[in-house]
Amino acid sequence: MKALASAEAPVGRWRCEIKFDGYRALAVLNSGEVELWSRNHNLLNTDYPEVVAALARVKCRSAVVDGEIVALDSAGRSHFQLLQGRELGERPVIAFYVFDILHLDGKSLTALPLEERQEVLRRVLKKTKFPLRLSPWFDDVEPADFLDSAREQGLEGIITKRLGSSYESGRRSGAWLKCKVVGEQEFVIGGFTPPQRSRPFFGAILIGYYQRGKFLYAGKVGTGFNHDLLKLLHGEFLKRKRAECPFLNLPMERRPRFGTGMTRTEMKKVTWVKPELVAQIKFTEWTNDGLLRQPVFLGLRTDKAAKDVRREVGAVSASVKRAA
Repeated sequence: MKALASAEAPVGRWRCEIKFDGYRALAVLNSGEVELWSRNHNLLNTDYPEVVAALARVKCRSAVVDGEIVALDSAGRSHFQLLQGRELGERPVIAFYVFDILHLDGKSLTALPLEERQEVLRRVLKKTKFPLRLSPWFDDVEPADFLDSAREQGLEGIITKRLGSSYESGRRSGAWLKCKVVGEQEFVIGGFTPPQRSRPFFGAILIGYYQRGKFLYAGKVGTGFNHDLLKLLHGEFLKRKRAECPFLNLPMERRPRFGTGMTRTEMKKVTWVKPELVAQIKFTEWTNDGLLRQPVFLGLRTDKAAKDVRREVGAVSASVKRAA
């Protein structure tokens, strides 16, 4: 089940949860055997053995649970950049926050109301230990106030879930809403510029998203990289070089006032790549020209197919308006 991006926190009685900044995963438990699957059907067992080992100790015959694999900072906050660091050989603290259960001991629970499913989940995880954690939920709070608290604590945002709702596999029905404190979503890499000054390998990446089958340019990102990332990404880019620009809305006829435009002259310096690599990008807002302001690279994503990357309309305007 997927959450729908919302420009405003909803009004009324919703169950509020913290929005984690990591990899969504479904865990399939069967008689002590565990399979940990990403949202694009990649098996994650070898990537997160500590999570698999903890899931294997859950006391049940079989189950399917839904959650988020995260890397935690010293204050216990999740950061996608820390997950990227793990892939480069660093050792952040990993946790699996579980927030829903779909099956238990051969019985489907997806038709049950949200509250009943999560009470079942609480019982199933009662005696489990870190890195498994039950994702906390809050009912007696206004979603707008909860979003304000998330902002004050430096969290990515919140998830609100309609009380009484069933689990709708693969759907984005609006029964779950996500409200972000800062702009952050996936984009697809379509090219890179040459290195400048003392930076090696490349200067910036060009990113975009798909809309009705068209690959559209959203901006140029030149921050968020260290030496190891520059080297790793450059190697991946060279495997995917192509002669033609993949963005259907380039060149831009004029340089925009905000954002990073791409005119015909600037395009001559770009090396184009097949739009296959998905990057997580943080930014302040979308401009009227459809470009990102102040984008920052957070890491590569391996849990989402490039063709599934869309612009999340409204997710940023909420944080911009409420902070204004």
